[in-house]
Order: sequence, then structure tokens, then C-alpha cells
Amino acid sequence: LNVGTCCLFSEGSICIKANAQSCGECIQVAETCGWCSDETFLTVGESKSARCDDLESLKKRNCDVAKIENPRGSISIDENKPVTNRKKDVAEKLKPEQITQIQPQKLTLTLRSGEPQTFELKFKRAEDYPIDLYYLMDLSFSMKDDLENVKNLGTDLMREMQEITSDFQIGFGSIVEKTVMPYISTTPARFINPCTGNQNCTRPFSYKNVLKLTDKGDEFNRLVSEQQISENLDSSEGGFDAIMQVAVCEEQIGWRNVTRLLVFSTDAGFHFAGDGKLGGIVLPNDGRCHLENNTYTMSHYYDYPSIAHLVQKLSDHNIQTIFAVTEEFQPVYKELKNLIPKSAVGTLSSNSSNVIKLIIDAYNSLSSEVILENGRLPEGVSITYKSICKNGVEGTGENGRKCSNISIGDEVSFKISIESQKCPSSGKAEPETIRIKPLGFTEEVEIVLNFICDCQCATEGEPDSKKCFEGNGTFECGACKCNDGRIGRLCECSIDEVRTEDLDANCRKDNGMDICSNNGDCVCGTCECKKRENPAEIYSGKYCECDNFNCDRSNNKLCGGHGRCECRKCICDANYTGSACDCSLETSTCLAKNGQICNGRGTCVCGICKCTSPKFQGPTCEICPTCPGVCAEHKDCVQCRAFEVGEKKDTCERDCSYFQLIKVKDLNQLPQPTDQSFSLAHCKERDANDCWFYYTYAIRNDTKEVYVVETLGMIGPAKFLLFSNMLCCLLLLLCWEFIAPSSGSSPPCIFCSSVIISYLLCFGLTGEAELVS
Repeated sequence: LNVGTCCLFSEGSICIKANAQSCGECIQVAETCGWCSDETFLTVGESKSARCDDLESLKKRNCDVAKIENPRGSISIDENKPVTNRKKDVAEKLKPEQITQIQPQKLTLTLRSGEPQTFELKFKRAEDYPIDLYYLMDLSFSMKDDLENVKNLGTDLMREMQEITSDFQIGFGSIVEKTVMPYISTTPARFINPCTGNQNCTRPFSYKNVLKLTDKGDEFNRLVSEQQISENLDSSEGGFDAIMQVAVCEEQIGWRNVTRLLVFSTDAGFHFAGDGKLGGIVLPNDGRCHLENNTYTMSHYYDYPSIAHLVQKLSDHNIQTIFAVTEEFQPVYKELKNLIPKSAVGTLSSNSSNVIKLIIDAYNSLSSEVILENGRLPEGVSITYKSICKNGVEGTGENGRKCSNISIGDEVSFKISIESQKCPSSGKAEPETIRIKPLGFTEEVEIVLNFICDCQCATEGEPDSKKCFEGNGTFECGACKCNDGRIGRLCECSIDEVRTEDLDANCRKDNGMDICSNNGDCVCGTCECKKRENPAEIYSGKYCECDNFNCDRSNNKLCGGHGRCECRKCICDANYTGSACDCSLETSTCLAKNGQICNGRGTCVCGICKCTSPKFQGPTCEICPTCPGVCAEHKDCVQCRAFEVGEKKDTCERDCSYFQLIKVKDLNQLPQPTDQSFSLAHCKERDANDCWFYYTYAIRNDTKEVYVVETLGMIGPAKFLLFSNMLCCLLLLLCWEFIAPSSGSSPPCIFCSSVIISYLLCFGLTGEAELVS
């Protein structure tokens, strides 16, 4: 199997193994699963769950495409205002609610289990975006010098912030500590003036909202100038009480739906949840506003908030926190910063002289980073982020939620995927709403989630249908969806009846011992066949006695690849027969050149000629190595190949390369007919010099072979006569050797030389013959 087929089977097995009893159950298994609603789709022995399979398998199983239920998810953008291109120097100013920094604003997602829906979210920092800054200051005695430097903070900060925004508001609040022992002294004199010596201090308090957010810097300066230092007994401060009230008392503080900054200035640590027990305070902080006459009145009643509680409230109210603390407490507040998203820590000089620069730097740091967060997700719903930041930098995982180093006017985007693994546990597909927003910003994206929990065909279901046994189910999507307590293909059985012996007897073929042929389960007296890991392999039949994968194979293919397996027998395609459909009835491969089947000398069996005479060979019985004329046909080529003589000497390479030549020393080494499993022709041919040459011609495994004796042989009488003449010539030469000097006549060289050369040629001694000539 190739990789694609394996993958298909793997996905199909997920759908099959789920044992889904209805279309709604099927489509919740995985996005690859579909349901065949064709009423006639199932074969005998198949359970309802066989209707649930991957789409390709359903098509291969001949389910009409129009009958395959496969609903898909979708995305609808309901509100999509473009991000605002706002300019600072434009005369007409936009109101905060008219500025858009995030797009789109509202979507509706329709989710099917296992199928994620992905959309793009854009964010762009608008130029000249309004800012609200609330300055919360520790007024314990150690901050006396700092208060002097903060008295002119309002107008100075207003002037500096003009470089960032033309719409800036500032407010002020102060903290000391809970007004109970052991945090402060509760003796009457020390409660009125907690400072010692000649110092004039105000009575202790937990938190005061001194100035509501305003665009009047001189008003800030005036009210701060009127503030007095107080004193507490322990080193840590009650800053968390004050931060909680600043966050939740939106109306009293005057927060707008703009960028919200909270600057907390202190030179001490902080109390948190549990520390209130020292003062007998055990009730957890309720996270509500308790300001009366701009003073926190419940510090003696509720404990300090926990860090997690504070993080939640700061996030809910889109407040970015700047901790302006002395160098001594930098490590403590840096750890706190790691727990509070969209917060920053700046080093406050010993007298707060650098507070303006600290605020500007911290604001630039906070505003240059955008971090997305989402509200609580419904059960079974997950969300993933991918960021596409400045210069195309991408982030995934937790880094996919944020982009850094963003300047005003920069646009970044996020790919957000939302996926549901299941329908709500209530079973109702009621819409759910989640929200995504950048931390520290009031703008958000509202996302309505709809869940696909059932198929469209289920809306046309027929309750208490007559097609289901005694009306015990709803007939929908081509099958019976059983009522509670009923099971079976037609809901014909109650759960209590499933294991009775009488019903099992109906599942035994020929009263045998095996229930459903050991290939299925007996449900309500009916066999429901088992599913295979490979969904293409199916058990079927009333007793699950049939299958489509245990047929004969040929070339490692089921039914030779030329048929289908039904109930363990091959049903062959047209023009094929045999138990494995490996016998072709096509005769075109058996036609000889003369148009006859197997040259009229054989029969065509499965597309291959079976020659009736052992003398004939070849795919169409046209080759006869031992037939008359074979030797003469190949004589010239054997001569030129073996002895480099004959009529085809000059064209030998072109005309005579069709056989394999093997030379042997003598006749005894030629192949013998009794030694071979193939037909063989023995040849004896005469050359131009009346010499014999011997060879065999055969075809073995479609290869033509010629064995030839490498020496020539003379004809019997000629050989004797030539030998006699040669002896006479030698005697004449010897006689002449003695007679010639006295007679003066020429020797008989021409005659003798021709005799000797002929003799040598017949024995293949061509070199010697040339020498003699």
C-alpha cells in the first residue's frame, strides 16, 4: 500500500472504531468522518455504526455522494471597522469611542468537532491616543522628601505628556496602612498624630482618593501640596488594598475607556492575602468598591487581596501598572512584575526627583508591546495564536500572543485558531461567547461560538417510527436512533435481553458452536459483524461468515487485481477467469504472424500459447529449431562469426548479431539432444573449400544459441587425395633438389604449394597456409 492509502485507512479506522449509533455521534468523532444516510446502504450483518466512515471509504462503498452527511464549520464577520489612522496635529479630535485599534470587532464561528476555524486579527497603535494616569503614593513618614518633589508633578507631567498625547488626565491617591493593630498605634494620642517629636503628621488611613482624574495639572499640584505625611508601625505597606480600590472604583476614580496607567510610588514592601490575620482580619478581600467620601472604609474588615486576585481585577479593568520603587526594593517588585501582565518597574530616586522620566520610560515600554488574552473558554474548546509582528517576525505558542517593539502607527496581525473537541456536555448546542483583547486596552473582539452537534438530516427525523421495531426509535438519516434502553439495528431489543441463550441461538450458522462465525457479536438475535483495522476489509453475511479479503491472490494482489472478493470467492472482471482471476481470456497475445491462434500448432491458455508439438517453440509456436532448412538459414552467419569467411563476411556485424556464439574444440563438446530440455538442431555444412564445419542451433529462454566446432574438417575422399598429392609434391621437391643443378629446369612450386595450402586450410591452419604461399 502507498502512504496515501495507509493514511486513509488510519483516518477511516477512527470513524469505524467510534461505533457511532447516529449521525450526530458520527460527525463529532473527527472532521474526516461522514455518515451515509442512504437507507439501503448496509449489507446483511453490518451494524448501524458502519454508516460512519471517512468520506473516501463511503464513496468506495458506493454511498451516493448526495447521501453523505458531512457538515462543515464556518466563519462570519459581523463587525469589521478598519483601524483608525489618527493624526495628532489634526484640528478635529476624535472621541475615544471613535478610535479603533483592533479589527475585526465581532465574529460568529460555527464549530464542528476537530475542525479548527482560523481568522486574522489586526492591531494598530493609534497616534494621539488618550491616556489616564493615576498617581498612587505611599505617604508613610519615610516618603516625606518624595512628597515635596511630587507637589509639582501635575503640571510638569502634563507638559511632558503633550509629546505623546493631546488628551491626558491625571489623578492622585495616597496610602498608609490598615487602621488596626499591629499595623498602626491605636493609642488616642498616637492615632491623632502618629509621628514622634515635633513632627506634625496626619492621622493614619488605609487609602484616600485625593483627586479624581482631571486634565487640570494645577489642580493636581494644589491638592498634592495640601497632603501630609503619616506613619505606621511595620515596614510593609497596605498598597494592595489601595490598588484594588483604584481598579474597581471606576466611577469614583474617573477612568475613561482609554489607556489606563496606575503609578504606585513607594519605598517599602507590601502586605498580601493572609497578612490580615495579624490584625484579626480573616475575611478574604471581596474585590468590590468601598469608597465613602473618597476613603476606603473596609480596611479593618477585609484582608489584603491576593496577587492573583489583583491580577484579575487589573486585567478586567484594563489597567497597566508602573511600580516606581526605590533601589532597595527593586528585586521584590520585579518578581511581582513577572506575575502581573502589562506592568513595569522603575527605579525611584531617594527623593522621587526622577519620577517624570521614570513614568515616560515605563509608558513607552508598556505601549511598545501588545499581548492578547482571552476570557474563559467553554469546555472542550481550545485556542491557539500565531503572531506576525514588525518586519515579518513570527511567533507561535505563548509567543504567538504578543508582539514587541511596536511604534505608534505600526500594524501587526495575529492568526487565531479556535477548535472544539466536543459538543457542550449539556447536549445542547447553545451559542457561547468569548472575548479576546490586548492587555491594557479597552477594545476587544467578541466571538460568538455555535456548535454543530447533529446532522441536517436529523431535523427531518420521524419519532416513534414504524420503521423501527414497535416504534422504539426515531428514524433519521437512514437509520433508527433508538430510544433509551433500546438497542439493535432496528431498536428491536432492550438492553436486558442482549445476553439470553435463545437469542444467541439465532446467531449460530447450521446450529454450530461459533456465534457469528467468531467474526461478530450477537445483538438481539442478530449478528453485528466486527470492524477491521482496515476499513476496506469487511465481514458480512447473516452470520458474518463472509468477508472481502480472504480470496485467492495472484502477484500478491487480491483476485489478481482483476476482480473483487465476495464472500471469500473472486468475482472476476470481464475477460478474466480462474480462482484468482489470473487467467486472461484475451487471445490477441496468442496470434501468430499468419493470423492463426498459436500458429495452428498450439492452444491459447490464459493468454499464453501451449504448443502441441515439442518441435515448435516461442510465444506463438512459430519457432522450430529442428525443422528442415534451419541449418541452411543460419549457415552464412555462423561462417562469418566463427571463421570470418563466407558471403556475409563484410556485413557480419550488422546481419549476424542475433545469436550468442560459443566455440568448442571438437564434435564431442557440442550439446546433445538428450542433454537438453529444449529443441536443438545439429548442423553440418560445407564451405567454399569443400571443408565441413559443425554447429548446433537452439532457442533457450528466448535466447538464440549457436555452438560451433572451431576447426574445419575435410570430406573423406578429398582429404585422402589431397594428402597423397602433398606427399608427391614433397618427393618432387626433394628430387629436384638433387636433379635441378644439372638439368637447369624450374621446380614444380606452383602445383605443390596449392596442394599444401589446401591441406592446411582444411585443418584450420590459416597462418601456416599463408606462410607456405
